[in-house]
Amino acid sequence: MAIVGLVIFSPIFFIVFLLLLVNNNGSAFFFQKRPGKGGNIFKVIKFKTMNDKKDSNGNLLPDIKRLTSIGKLVRKTSLDELPQLINVLKGDMSVVGPRPLLPEYLPLYTETQRMRHKIKPGITGWAQVNGRNAISWEKKFEYDVWYVENISFLLDIKIILKTIIKVLRSENINTKNQATTIKFTGNE
Repeated sequence: MAIVGLVIFSPIFFIVFLLLLVNNNGSAFFFQKRPGKGGNIFKVIKFKTMNDKKDSNGNLLPDIKRLTSIGKLVRKTSLDELPQLINVLKGDMSVVGPRPLLPEYLPLYTETQRMRHKIKPGITGWAQVNGRNAISWEKKFEYDVWYVENISFLLDIKIILKTIIKVLRSENINTKNQATTIKFTGNE
């Protein structure tokens, strides 16, 4: 599926790559360490939708102020996720599975939440088609664990079809008034 996806989307991939290359002064990709299956760390590949502007103290500006106009469009259409097909080809990810989160969250998970790392992370998943960034962390983890416990080919097809609908409708992309998801700080 990843090869087919890369071939089908290659014209779009190339156009987005060029636009971001120019818009971000020569940097079209964003690489970030994420935990995969078994908590093993890998580098996720995404299109870079934010610039690297800093304040007078040298600290990065808040995400909302760094999100570029082209970046907003790329995120709205979920095209920023397209390079993750390369992660699928490399074996780091799957097309469907719990989204790979930040390594700093690993020690914050409950035993149940840690179950999300029993399988490879995905480009899309059950939590993404059931609220994405508009739902609580607790609910995201609940959906991730449910998926791990109920994984099947038919469920994956259902998730892929629902993902296409969500992308076309641009639903639940960002948390209200945020450019990125609010950080997970653990369970209260």
